Amino acid sequence: MKLHNASAYQEMMINSKMLEVPRGSYQRELNIHRVRKIAAAFDPRLVNPPKVSYRNGRYYVFDGQHTIAALKLLNGGNDLMVRCHVYRGLSESEEALLFAQQTGVSAKLTPGARMRALIYGGDLEAMAFLKATESAGLCLDYAQRRGRFRIACIGTAFEEFKRMGPDLYKEALSLIVDAWNGDSESLRAETIQGVSRFVELYHGEYDPRRLISRLHRVDPLTIYREGRAMGVNLAGYKKYLYQVYAIYNGSSKKNVLPMKF
Repeated sequence: MKLHNASAYQEMMINSKMLEVPRGSYQRELNIHRVRKIAAAFDPRLVNPPKVSYRNGRYYVFDGQHTIAALKLLNGGNDLMVRCHVYRGLSESEEALLFAQQTGVSAKLTPGARMRALIYGGDLEAMAFLKATESAGLCLDYAQRRGRFRIACIGTAFEEFKRMGPDLYKEALSLIVDAWNGDSESLRAETIQGVSRFVELYHGEYDPRRLISRLHRVDPLTIYREGRAMGVNLAGYKKYLYQVYAIYNGSSKKNVLPMKF
């Protein structure tokens, strides 16, 4: 056993049957396709030791579960001794935050998996994002499957939250919910982005009741479809912002908003 003071871990050989993966809290599900891919290209010289937290007498894997599964697969499905980096003194919340922040050769976390871990670990910004989302009557779907009143585009929504702040973010989501009653198609990334940018750009000028009424009259896919159809005529989010702007103004000549983008 080799002690690494600078890195605060011990290198230990541990039987794989003693290694636990906390999937019920912050860890992601095992991806068997990734396990097979690792096993097929296995080179013992390139194996990164799994990172393990020793807590309450048990070994919890917070980075490297797919490596462990691949090693077992190569061993005929049987348990074996695995070289691990063992960290002591971590709380479960700290494990979750380390899992969310992993940047090495591990498979990139989905925005949903990362957000789930950050929230479980008590990250303040992530917790504020969750609170603002839920206060608008919506929930975060960490598996990123669209559904009624469920936000699957967690990465986009979080970026809008960080850019706008909780109040404007909640206002934008509430408008979408009121217009389409949580329809899953209204909670696409493009719609959330378009409405959010409109609310931010025209805050204090637009009439929320008018916007809700105008949005309610159109199919919830309109912003997405019409925006995509614009191609490169407007860059990025502006093509979706334009759809909200056009829906709001309509054909009316009264109280129309000027184009600011």
